[in-house]
Amino acid sequence: MKKGMFVLSLLCIILIQGNALSAEESAYKIGPGDEIEISVWKDQNLSRSIIVPPDGVISFPLIGDVDTKSLTVPEVREIIAKKLSAYIKNPAISVMLTKPNSLVAYVVGKVNKPGQYSINVNTTVIQILAMAEDLNPFASPGNIIIIRKDNGEAKTIPFDYNEVKKGKNLQQNIVLKRGDVVIVP
Repeated sequence: MKKGMFVLSLLCIILIQGNALSAEESAYKIGPGDEIEISVWKDQNLSRSIIVPPDGVISFPLIGDVDTKSLTVPEVREIIAKKLSAYIKNPAISVMLTKPNSLVAYVVGKVNKPGQYSINVNTTVIQILAMAEDLNPFASPGNIIIIRKDNGEAKTIPFDYNEVKKGKNLQQNIVLKRGDVVIVP
C-alpha cells in the first residue's frame, strides 16, 4: 500500500473512532488576525469589517474598545449589543467570522512539507502530519513532540507515530490548539 493511501486510511479510522468535543471545547475563540464583520440592522454607518489586532482589542463606533481575546462570536455580539443599547433601542447586531486567520499550527523538522497550517477546532496531530505530506525517510517517528503554550508556559507532549500507525495508544493523537508546534526530529 502506498504511503499516501496508508495515511488516508489511518485518518479514516481515527475519524470513525470519533474525537468528539463538547460544544464548549469546540467553540471557536476569536484571535489576532481573524477578520470579523459586524453589522447593525438599519444602520450601515455602524457596519464594518474588522481585522482583530495582536492585542485582541477592536474599536467600534459609539462604544469604543471591545476586548475580543478568548471570546466566541456570540459573546462578542452580546457585548456589542449591550454597549450599543445605550445609544440604540434594542439593537439588532450581527457578528460573523469571515476569515479565521489565527487558528494555525506549525509542523517543523523532517516532514515532506514543513510550515504553517490552518487548522480547525478538531484537527489532530496525525491530520496535520498528513497536511505536511507525511514524514520523510530520515524522520524519527517515535520521538515526535508537540510544543504547546499553556498560560504562558511551554509544555511538551510526546507523540509516537509508529504506535498510532499500528492503531495503538490512540489517545496521544490529541486535538491541536492554536499555535501548537509539531516537531519531527
